[in-house]
Amino acid sequence: MRIVLSIIKWLIGLLLVVVAGLALWLYLVPPELIRVGSNYAAKIVCSNVFLAGRDAEEVLAEDVQAPGHWLLRFMRVEVDRAEGRVRAGLLGVSGGGLAVFREGTGCAAVPGGDLEAAFGADAATVETAVPAATVQRAAATSSPPEIAAILDDPALAGPKMRAIVILRDGRIIGERYGAGFDAAQPLLGWSMTKAVNAAIVGTLVGAGRLGADDGDLLPQWAGDSRSEITVAHLLGMESGLSFREFYAGVADVTRMLYLEPDMAAFAANQPLLYEPGTDFAYSSGTSVILSRVWQNTFDSDAAALAWPYRTLFAPLGMDTAVMETDVRGTFVGSSYMYASARDWARFGQLLLQDGVWEGRRVLPEGWAEWMRTPTRASGGEYGRGVWMQGPRVTTPMDRHQDDGFDLPEDAYWLIGHDGQTVTVIPSRRLVVLRMGLTPTVLAYKPQALVEAVVRALDGRED
Repeated sequence: MRIVLSIIKWLIGLLLVVVAGLALWLYLVPPELIRVGSNYAAKIVCSNVFLAGRDAEEVLAEDVQAPGHWLLRFMRVEVDRAEGRVRAGLLGVSGGGLAVFREGTGCAAVPGGDLEAAFGADAATVETAVPAATVQRAAATSSPPEIAAILDDPALAGPKMRAIVILRDGRIIGERYGAGFDAAQPLLGWSMTKAVNAAIVGTLVGAGRLGADDGDLLPQWAGDSRSEITVAHLLGMESGLSFREFYAGVADVTRMLYLEPDMAAFAANQPLLYEPGTDFAYSSGTSVILSRVWQNTFDSDAAALAWPYRTLFAPLGMDTAVMETDVRGTFVGSSYMYASARDWARFGQLLLQDGVWEGRRVLPEGWAEWMRTPTRASGGEYGRGVWMQGPRVTTPMDRHQDDGFDLPEDAYWLIGHDGQTVTVIPSRRLVVLRMGLTPTVLAYKPQALVEAVVRALDGRED
């Protein structure tokens, strides 16, 4: 019996040593997947707390843990409102996740925790959006009965819907919000930000600061074939650069967003796989490079940071829009713009109106049309920041995502991760926005919502 007890004690001691060693390893040298998850949790909570005014634990549960990797269910966050910082980690100790809020440029993950190296914008010199806490909350508008019936149909609105806004001739004819959200709530557009970034480039082209055919874009590309990459190649996802766009683990896109302090440098340092202009590869890295390219046309950081607000957001009255930067001050033009549903819809209306707003030309003539002109390399699927078809819910190679839906031929889409869409239909003078937290695993297609709206409006005109 004594021998058995001794063996049990020895095994318990060994187990405690192993557990302690594992805990020490996770604390001192956390695997990259845990570091990605920790910085992701910190970043999402930070933006939603400081920009959108939401509760931290609610954001952690609903936005981070529920739709994501199983490891995220063990993340814990700590918010320091006075310092504008959010820390996160596996069980609160492993991963070293850190995000910092900067007035004017939103939140940024701080890989490695080096706060001193984090870029700090001078709020006094940056024209920015109105802070979420001071925005007056607006009530939803009334809708024609047939539109109201569509908006009240859960199958058409989709699971985890947060906002629907329908514009006809620039006027709101339908609007609904999910529980806890309203007309002034800033919402993350994810990859819809790419279309905004493309429009910002348009404002620079219109101002003569940049040209679509410009090459020799970055100093680190001098002397090699990457110098042949043009602005147009970046806009059309035809750079030819290697970049793995995969979100479920540690890939180029998650590494860039959550492990690299200088996102543009990481993406720009990727090797060239194809001759520029010959291969389509959807890449968030390409859009961040594009941000750095256009920001480099300015002599000061403050002037670059002010440009989107001065030339795009302010003319449209997009008072809630905040485009976030990484810790080095580069706009994350691939992923990180927050704006209210109404402001996102305003941007869609700008594209519908060929870049003109209230009689003022915001984008160069023909720029919006060029954005929605499909590129040859994409096989007619993608333009410059926008898609020719709605979101897919199967595999990335499914090129028939609109099959089974009767949609106008001229419809095109802004599409973001987890259910963010703006559909622009010039022939119907129509913009349909639908946002939520709706992963593809839920198999929801907003094409059904858009189809129903088009049919209802066409029926009214018969």
